[in-house]
Amino acid sequence: MITFEAVTKRFDDGTVAVDDLSLVVPTGRITVFVGPSGCGKTTTLRMINRMIEPTSGRILIDDEDTASMDAAQLRRNIGYVIQHAGLFPHRTVLDNIATVPRLLGTKRGPAREQALTLMERVGLATGLANRYPAQLSGGQQQRVGVARALAADPPIMLMDEPFSAVDPIVREQLQAEFLRLQDELGKTIVFVTHDIDEAVTLGDQVAVFAVGGVLAQMDTPVALLDNPTDDFVADFVGRDRGFRALGFTSAHVSPGRAPTVHLGEVARADAPWVVVLDGDRPVGWVEPHRLDGPVTAPVVHRGGTIARVDGSLRGQLDAALSSPTLQGLLVDEEGRYAGVVEADRVLAAIEAANRGSQAQDEARNEAP
Repeated sequence: MITFEAVTKRFDDGTVAVDDLSLVVPTGRITVFVGPSGCGKTTTLRMINRMIEPTSGRILIDDEDTASMDAAQLRRNIGYVIQHAGLFPHRTVLDNIATVPRLLGTKRGPAREQALTLMERVGLATGLANRYPAQLSGGQQQRVGVARALAADPPIMLMDEPFSAVDPIVREQLQAEFLRLQDELGKTIVFVTHDIDEAVTLGDQVAVFAVGGVLAQMDTPVALLDNPTDDFVADFVGRDRGFRALGFTSAHVSPGRAPTVHLGEVARADAPWVVVLDGDRPVGWVEPHRLDGPVTAPVVHRGGTIARVDGSLRGQLDAALSSPTLQGLLVDEEGRYAGVVEADRVLAAIEAANRGSQAQDEARNEAP
């Protein structure tokens, strides 16, 4: 557990970056710091490992004041991941990951063996082990950065906008991989981002900072979206926060049926749209009346996202609304085609979920 007790950081020019901050980062959970530029979230993060020293107040890790700890030893016991990965350009992937274990006295052979294991854990092919950072994509570099931070098996990890420099598709993949790792490892993680979508996707709790280093609200993602504490938080979370909140509501809509065709087959002519499958996986739609032969990849309409049948109402609604047929394509947990869902059925499910939530609130209010 990390505890901030009335922490203030005032720089020499008089700028107050963090103002009288008190909060608790629980053990084994992800706490996300989010807010506009200049709100003190990165300064707050860097005070945890004493890369920046607080002007006043205390920061405790498991009830021990970090000011009483050796700074170098403190940092070696805390994983740190930054934007652009911060890798050593002259070291191979393997040696980058093995950096901290080597500093802690692990021999080169065992450190490299551990690094290979970590590469697999973060989704990196071990064939990349002897490459240098410049030979990797941005997403691969970020995975190396995460592996390096995990190398000494630290109980705490600090992550400063680690995924902001990669494209949206890679970013979503990294977020999913990050959550998978956290399910396995259960680290205490402080994650900084300026992106509210990333914050509510990753965080067990979210701390919204206002300019001047003031904590505006700290809450679960659901509570933050449902009940912003003031106009600043409401504006920062955004006008579409109701849509974001659907991401935390499980969908219970049975998949419907639609005509299907496999790549290389001829689509039935009596349907305006037909689902195209590649094996057992959906890839999009076709309009049979526009075809003069078998379905091939170039003629597939790939508009529309694909949602999990056991996923969220947000995912299913987005899939339906972005589809050319207003029918979202649904898959099971293995990515296999499960059916379709119409937008109006998802909207009906949203209405039913809201009625259920209101009924629960009324029951709680009437309870003695």
